[in-house]
Amino acid sequence: MSTIYILWLRQLKRYFRSRTRIIGSLGQPLLFLIALGFGFGPIYQRAGGGNYIEFLAPGIISMSILFMAIFSGIEIIWDRQFGFLKETLVAPVSRFKIMLGRTLGGATVATIQGLIVFVLSFAVGFRLSDGSSVVLSLAVMFLMALLFSALGTAIASALEDMQGFQLIMNFLLMPIFFLSGALFPLEGLPPAIKTIASFNPLSYGVDGLRATLINGAHFGLGTDFLVLGAVSAALLALGAYLFSKIQI
Repeated sequence: MSTIYILWLRQLKRYFRSRTRIIGSLGQPLLFLIALGFGFGPIYQRAGGGNYIEFLAPGIISMSILFMAIFSGIEIIWDRQFGFLKETLVAPVSRFKIMLGRTLGGATVATIQGLIVFVLSFAVGFRLSDGSSVVLSLAVMFLMALLFSALGTAIASALEDMQGFQLIMNFLLMPIFFLSGALFPLEGLPPAIKTIASFNPLSYGVDGLRATLINGAHFGLGTDFLVLGAVSAALLALGAYLFSKIQI
């Protein structure tokens, strides 16, 4: 248990030690909130959709969590290249505990990132429909962060160089984000796009945040928790298996 805690704490220290990383990672979410929120807001309102910023904010929070969580996996490659991973793996502890500590640390950092974006979204006009469900939204954020942190760990465990990781991440990240309903409603979409969105785990994270923050669920909050929990467990198992196969 102490191993998991130490690795979890190390991930947090890395995050808070780099002010440039914190500030830099907020640029894209704020740009999306301001540019899209105010740019498409009048069109969305005229179409009868209401306040677009309130609809958009849960999607941008999810985007921030997605990027931060999945890129936490790149630190495995970084640590492998600089020898820290080898020192960790030769320690007399199970690799599952090492992987779990790193993944929980990455998920915690991504959740904090999502909370920062959530707070900043109030500055551009976002308002809660029901403040009592904020605790549930935190649970959705953490499950989402855990899912994609485990995915990043699994992918990084199977790769050996930064270039390969970045190529796969760019191939996966944008489709996952843009086909999740983060920027547009899932109702009324072509059947093919709606089917893809229904198999996209981020769709359920976005939907869970909309359900808890603005009472706007598409799949239903129970379904969101079920899918996020099941996929997180599956990816943790896959990540643990691939991490156990890393050669030192």
